[in-house]
Amino acid sequence: MDRVGGNHRGMVESTSARDCKGVPMEGVKFGADMGNNNRRALKDIRNIVGVPPYPCAVIKKGLQDKSAGNDKNPPSFVGRRPMTRRFAASLTNQSQPCHQISSARRLQPIGSERQKKPLPSALSSRALDASTAIDVDDFKSANDLPLPMVEEMEELDNCELKEVEMEDLQEEPIPDIDSCDSKNPLAVVEYVEDIYSFFRQTEDLGRACPNYIANQFDINEKMRAILIDWLIEVHYKFELMDETLFLTVNIIDRFLARQTVVRKKLQLVGVTAMLLACKYEEVSVPVVEDLILISDRAYTREEVLEMERLIVKTLRFNMSVPTPYVFMRRFLKAADSDKKQELLSFYIVELCLVEYQMLKFCPSLLAAAAVYTAQSALKGFKHWSRASELHTNYSEDQLLECSRMMVEFHQKAGHGKLTAVYRKYSTFKFGCAAKSEPAFFLMDT
Repeated sequence: MDRVGGNHRGMVESTSARDCKGVPMEGVKFGADMGNNNRRALKDIRNIVGVPPYPCAVIKKGLQDKSAGNDKNPPSFVGRRPMTRRFAASLTNQSQPCHQISSARRLQPIGSERQKKPLPSALSSRALDASTAIDVDDFKSANDLPLPMVEEMEELDNCELKEVEMEDLQEEPIPDIDSCDSKNPLAVVEYVEDIYSFFRQTEDLGRACPNYIANQFDINEKMRAILIDWLIEVHYKFELMDETLFLTVNIIDRFLARQTVVRKKLQLVGVTAMLLACKYEEVSVPVVEDLILISDRAYTREEVLEMERLIVKTLRFNMSVPTPYVFMRRFLKAADSDKKQELLSFYIVELCLVEYQMLKFCPSLLAAAAVYTAQSALKGFKHWSRASELHTNYSEDQLLECSRMMVEFHQKAGHGKLTAVYRKYSTFKFGCAAKSEPAFFLMDT
């Protein structure tokens, strides 16, 4: 028998094949002659007819044939594997029979608890050596991965659904409320967001200290309320713009926060502040003589001009400040309000001008709360749209404290001595907004 490298597969011709051809086997010895190498030649299992479809595995049978071979009739190696040291060691290390391995690999019923078990020793890295024979059934079961349980499949589906939902959740864009004014050059659509962003940043700088009356020795909160109530009547009589009234009150509060004033000069401060606001806002400015006449000639022209110089010097000529009016216009637009809601909102916020305690709220919060209170009063329930929340940057909870106070002012507006705002908004020109029912249900929240 010609042997070329006994360890190379496909290089040795099967002895049983030669016997079938009738080739004489004289001169070929087994057993004693091969004892010098302490090994036997391996056959090529690929050349044997009837080998299982897995080329790396053969059927385990007895390691010794029923009829032992001799010199003339050597033993056949068909269906057998020679016993080597490594193969014997692997058989010794096997911890369980093949039929136990197959039964352990069976799938458990759906819903039962599974525990991860380590691979049996027959499938360990040592067992998967080239000289180890593995049963075909074991080979199939080792490559069949266990199917996932129903709970695992549901968990996987839920995870995938959550990932899809997280991808779909995107930040909600701010509704566009300026597209309708794209062709209006006075609306400055290209810059309006930047303008109001600047107003929000600087509104605290244009506010008066909320407790400045404590520094005044001759005037009090009631005197301030009387002055503002009277100026609202003057503003209405002169038919001035809304911006003028809000700027007048702002100038008065900022000046009194920096300068002490005696009681008899308080009305002079009021008319002079209105004169400055008219110069800043109005196209047609009332003359000084008209203001002197409306104040029953209590002051002279020289006194008015002197007070004007003192106010602008104290305020450092800073008249461009954001008042509640500028925010009212923007927030009413975001709320998609009609004329009735607009008039009621301005009625509520003008009631706040008279009240000294409302100075603790910033102008943007006052405007947003007035719009929210008027909107809720007209609808009969609390209403604050997503667009309003995004454009005002105030949630409904942030507005409730200020809104409750506004409801109280709305309820008491027609009573007492300071009724200028109530009488103004009780006319048909202002839609009789003062006659509307207050939103009492906001007091209960």
